[in-house]
Amino acid sequence: MESTHLLTGSKKRVKIHPHTVTAKYATQAPYTPQAGVHTHFPQPGDEGYDDAPSFEDFGSFLEETSDKKKLMESRRWPLTLFGSKEKDKDTAQKLQPTGGAESDGGGKAAKGPGKGVGEQLASFGEASVSASRLTWVLLLCAALAHGCLIVLTRLASEQFHFAPLFLLTVRSVVQLLSVAVPLLRGENPFGPEGYRLRLLCYGIAYSLSLCCAYSSLTFVSAGNAATTWRLATTALSAVLAFLLLEERLGLSDVITIVAGLCGLGLLLLPTVDESNSDSPTDPVTFWKGAFGWSLSALAGLWMALALVGYRSLKDRVGVGTALFTVSWTSCLLAPSSLALLQEGWAWPASVPAWAIMAGLVSCSAAAFLGMTHALTRLHPALVSASQSVEVPVAMLLHLAVLPLAPTAPEVVGNAMVVLSVGWLVATKLLLPRGGGLRQREEYEEILDSPIK
Repeated sequence: MESTHLLTGSKKRVKIHPHTVTAKYATQAPYTPQAGVHTHFPQPGDEGYDDAPSFEDFGSFLEETSDKKKLMESRRWPLTLFGSKEKDKDTAQKLQPTGGAESDGGGKAAKGPGKGVGEQLASFGEASVSASRLTWVLLLCAALAHGCLIVLTRLASEQFHFAPLFLLTVRSVVQLLSVAVPLLRGENPFGPEGYRLRLLCYGIAYSLSLCCAYSSLTFVSAGNAATTWRLATTALSAVLAFLLLEERLGLSDVITIVAGLCGLGLLLLPTVDESNSDSPTDPVTFWKGAFGWSLSALAGLWMALALVGYRSLKDRVGVGTALFTVSWTSCLLAPSSLALLQEGWAWPASVPAWAIMAGLVSCSAAAFLGMTHALTRLHPALVSASQSVEVPVAMLLHLAVLPLAPTAPEVVGNAMVVLSVGWLVATKLLLPRGGGLRQREEYEEILDSPIK
C-alpha cells in the first residue's frame, strides 16, 4: 500500500507488515494527487522519520516565492484578531507599506486588529447583557401578570360566582387564536416532525397543572393554593432539571432559591386564630382541605414537568406553538374536570364580568409568553423562582381592595420572597459586568498560548 506526503518535493513509501510499519522518504517531482492514495504523516520512532522535511524547510520554501509570501502575510493579520496587543503591534509594523496612500490603508489595517478583541468581546457582552435584561424584564412582567391573575380569579369566584374551571375553559378557548402565529410563520401548529409527541406531552402536563391548580381553588383559598403551587413547582423543577436534563444550579442560585422557598413556607403557616382554635374540626372539612392542598402540590409537579419538557424543546418549538398546544389540550381537559367535579356553568351577564374575563385572558397570555420565552435562556427553577413575586403582588392588590392587617409571618415571608428575587436578578445582571474584564483576560491568555 502506498501513501504520499503533502509537502512538495517529497514522497513517502510505506510498507505495512503484520506487526510493523516502515516509512521511507525519497525526493521526487512535486506532489500530484492521485485517486485511491491517502495521506499519512510519519510518527516519531518510525524508520525514515528524520528524513522527512521539517516545518522549517516548508517555511523556507514558501519564502522563496514572493506570491505565497505575500499571501501568507496578508492572511496573517486576521489570525491575530484575537491575539495580544504586542502581537498586533508587531504585525502592524510588518504590514505597514512605505507609500503614503498605502500607509493610510496599512494604518487602518493595523488599527483593526488591535481593537478586534475588545470590540468583539464588548459587542458580545453588550448583546448578552441586553438579552438578559430583556429576559428578566419579561419574567418580572410575567410575575406581575400572575399576581393580577390570582386577584382576578379570586374576584370572579367570590363576586360573580364563576367556577374556577369554567374560567380556565373560557381562557383556553379564547387563546386558541394563537394558532395564527405558527400559521403566519409557515410552521406546523402541532410542532415540527419528530418532536410532536414530546410537544403533546408538554401540553398535557401544562394543562393538567392548570386543571389541578384551578380545581384546588374550590377547596382552599386562592392565596394558599398559589403559594403551594409555586413552592412545589420551584423545588421540583430544580430536581427534575438535574435528573432529566442534567442542568445544575450554582451555589448562589441554590441559596437564593432556598431563601425564597423559606419565605413561601412562612406564608403557609396557620394564623393565630386557626392554631388556637379549640372547636372540633369537621372531618368533611378536613378532608376537603387536604384534597385541595394535594391538588396544589400535584399542580406543582405537573408544572415542573412541563417547564422541563419545554426546556428540552426550546430550540425547536416557538412560543406561539407552545401556547396553542396548551390551549387546545386545556380545551379538552378543563371541561372534563369541570364535569367530574360537577361545577356549574355561569356566563357573564354584566359588563364588569366581561371585563374580568378579558383581564383573565390577557394576564394569562402575558404570563405564559414571558415564562416560556425565559425558558429558552434560563434554568426552569430560576424561571419558577422569579414568579414567586406573584404572591406579594397578589397580597398588595388584595389589600388595596380589602384593607386587612397582614400577620407577622406574611410580612416576613413576602419580604424574603421579594429580596430573594431581587438578589437573583441583581446577580444575573450586575455581576457579569465586573467579570467581563477577567473573562477577557482569560480568553486572551488562552489565545496567546502556544497550545491551541
